[in-house]
Amino acid sequence: MRFLNISAYKFVALEAPEKLQAELRQRCAAAKLKGTILLAPEGINLFLAGTEAGVRGVLAWLMADPCFAGLPVKESWSDEQPFNRMLVKIKSEIITMRQPMIRPMNQRAPHVDAPTLKGWLDQGRDDEGREIALLDTRNVFEVEIGSFENALTPALKSFGEFPKQLAKLDPQLKEKTVVTFCTGGIRCEKAALYMAEQGYAHVYQLDGGILKYFEEVGGAHYHGNCFVFDRRVALTPELTAAGHVECFNCRAVLSPAQQESASYVKGVSCPDCVV
Repeated sequence: MRFLNISAYKFVALEAPEKLQAELRQRCAAAKLKGTILLAPEGINLFLAGTEAGVRGVLAWLMADPCFAGLPVKESWSDEQPFNRMLVKIKSEIITMRQPMIRPMNQRAPHVDAPTLKGWLDQGRDDEGREIALLDTRNVFEVEIGSFENALTPALKSFGEFPKQLAKLDPQLKEKTVVTFCTGGIRCEKAALYMAEQGYAHVYQLDGGILKYFEEVGGAHYHGNCFVFDRRVALTPELTAAGHVECFNCRAVLSPAQQESASYVKGVSCPDCVV
């Protein structure tokens, strides 16, 4: 049996998240799905895995609601269920930024699709001839597993630090075409909107993030793998598990090579936490 894994988000005003929470819990339980769904006044963010019929059935029900019509979905497959349980939570934001003036449910960020970005990177310029800068909006430990070549990588411990770290970047960046990116698109969309507020005239988000880029064009211009928030830990550009694990003790992410260290004891310790 293979498991269909999907991730999706949509910024849309939700007036009654409690009612939707109850309905999603019931339908996901009936379909025997596992994963995490976040609901907030600004929208929905979901990671689900289960049988293909179960996942597609819940998605079809959800997208029958006009609020979620056209929900963009990233897909991958695994031989094992990558989640331990099913959670449906209500939060103040589906991705925490603490910038109330940024309201993505009212206006989408300018975006560039994967084939177009690959074309820009192939030629070293965008279609208007401007120099391109890639900006990684993920956390430091994610960047260490893989990122686009020559990407700017602010030292983020959490996405809420993005405004502070953006202020430290070279002001000349505003003269370039900047493409923000993250795992699935949600962080880089908020980042692009915030940057536009800060005077970046040519800023885009990578539509669908790294996972959609892998799905549509593979690993061109990308080095390494992509961290994902489930038991697969990291995916290759072919959207297969890369063999990484998380240390049970300190939560460090370990590559297959690091797992060969004498300091790595499964479920106990790793080179990062052994002094």
